[in-house]
Amino acid sequence: MGSAFVYAAARTPFGKFNGALADVRPDDLAATALRGVLAKLPGLDPAEIGDVVWGNANGAGEDNRNVGRMAVLLAGLPVTVPATTVNRLCGSSLDAVMIGSRTVESGDADIVVTGGVESMTRAPWVLPKPSRAFPAGDVTAVSTTLGWRLVNPRMPEEWTVSLGEANEQLGERFGVSRERQDAFAARSHALADAAWNDGFYDDLVVPVEGVTRDEGIRPGTTPEILAGLKPAFRPGGTITAGNASPLSDGASAVVLGSEAAAARIGTDPIARVAGRGACALEPQMFGYAPVEAANRALRRAGIGWDDVGAVELNEAFAVQSLVCLDAWKIDPEIVNTRGGAIAIGHPLGASGGRVLGTLAHVLRERRQRWGVAAICIGVGQGLAVVLENVSAS
Repeated sequence: MGSAFVYAAARTPFGKFNGALADVRPDDLAATALRGVLAKLPGLDPAEIGDVVWGNANGAGEDNRNVGRMAVLLAGLPVTVPATTVNRLCGSSLDAVMIGSRTVESGDADIVVTGGVESMTRAPWVLPKPSRAFPAGDVTAVSTTLGWRLVNPRMPEEWTVSLGEANEQLGERFGVSRERQDAFAARSHALADAAWNDGFYDDLVVPVEGVTRDEGIRPGTTPEILAGLKPAFRPGGTITAGNASPLSDGASAVVLGSEAAAARIGTDPIARVAGRGACALEPQMFGYAPVEAANRALRRAGIGWDDVGAVELNEAFAVQSLVCLDAWKIDPEIVNTRGGAIAIGHPLGASGGRVLGTLAHVLRERRQRWGVAAICIGVGQGLAVVLENVSAS
């Protein structure tokens, strides 16, 4: 077994729900990210790509019928480049990286492009198909934007609570206050705004139809401002629109390859995929799942938390991020140093590729050797990947 390396990463700006990217189809967003990441590797002949693995959490609308393959065709790649689409909800594009890295390590392909896309704005409503023709009653259209839908009645009710209610329960269980959540959220906005102002994202983000910057970042956000927002999921609760990630649109992409592929890619790699981890638990506890996923990835990399210099944890909710940091007992100052999903956005299928691509660049920026990218996933799962900065090894 060989090793898999990260050669390049790119993403689109992340747009707000019904915002600047609302008119852009998800397959076009995916094609933009794909073209953008390949533009960073002008020496790579696209015909050399052995496979494309793409993440997508919805698949009910314009992202249907294997959006990874649609992106390949729309991006103008040779028709001989194969592609598949994977769905692990919020972790879809990190799952794509994990699958792609295994493909490279096994020798099945030397170069694999991975990524993911979601347009939560354009996610359609769906109607259940009747079991018999011409039903007499009314039928309710169901939104496919986020969360449970068309739930199997055999599922226990405690498993199928809303994502927000699940995280209210998580906050109660671990005693995470509203004040801590608001402070964490304000930090996310401040760091994301600073990262853009510093030019950190200039090399990572490719424009989409004139949109050049993440749309959800609110400069000047403070804990005091966030404290004025009403609870979103239960009376007297702690979770608000300000300390949870927003509905978003966007795409991300990562090029993986073997060490020997450097000559064909035309550049040296920036990071090595050193460990992978997946975890599952009770569906309503999904926010806690990254804890064990990351611990497993670290064990497989042969290192511990004391070795880690940077962490990119997808901020689905401030509360679930905080319980993960508390469980890992790590310095919060190494986490999401360039902002997180509360500010940047969380287009479900794209977020895993975003956190991994950001991590690779943060490791270089901070001159750290080891980093962890982790993400929680609805219905009780978590994923994590350990990267090694090859310039620091």
